[in-house]
Amino acid sequence: MEKNRLEAFSDGVIAILITIMVLEFKVPHGSDFSALAPLWPTLVSYVLSFVFLAIYWNNHHHLLQAAHRVNGRVLWANAHLLFWLSLVPFATAWMGENHFETQTVAAYGFVLFMSGVAFTGLARSLVKHHGPASKIAESQQNNFKGNASLLAYGAAVPLAFVNRWIAIALYAGVAVAWWVPDRRIERVLGDRT
Repeated sequence: MEKNRLEAFSDGVIAILITIMVLEFKVPHGSDFSALAPLWPTLVSYVLSFVFLAIYWNNHHHLLQAAHRVNGRVLWANAHLLFWLSLVPFATAWMGENHFETQTVAAYGFVLFMSGVAFTGLARSLVKHHGPASKIAESQQNNFKGNASLLAYGAAVPLAFVNRWIAIALYAGVAVAWWVPDRRIERVLGDRT
């Protein structure tokens, strides 16, 4: 099967998720900048989640540039990723609305962890579909950054119960690490991306 519909659907879902998150902002009743102060938790959680969704969109785009076709397994793996990403607006709103309370920070981290697991599953499904000698298989070797990110998310969830700010720092650290899309794919594909 062609990959075009999967790409278009995924792009649309991620765009809708970002729109849902921005709609969570409540307009303050005052007209000066001090009226924005109570919104800082919502704004910080929105920025962090926007960055995460943008990172997933970028890396999803890069991953599919290395793919030539998809099958049912890939479609389901992609749906699994979109399911977890669809929970980002809820987790973001809950965390921001409750000023980064411990359980909300842990729940947010669980959604991020499962999104990472789902993205890894999508990549593995594409490798399996294209074969071990394919460009996509070559591009997915030595996934240190992906594995380190899953480890950081996995550690951050229980750490949120010890110190929520350490967990948030780990989430932000993963975002910084992924600011530049996965270069392994660009190296394998050369100038095609």
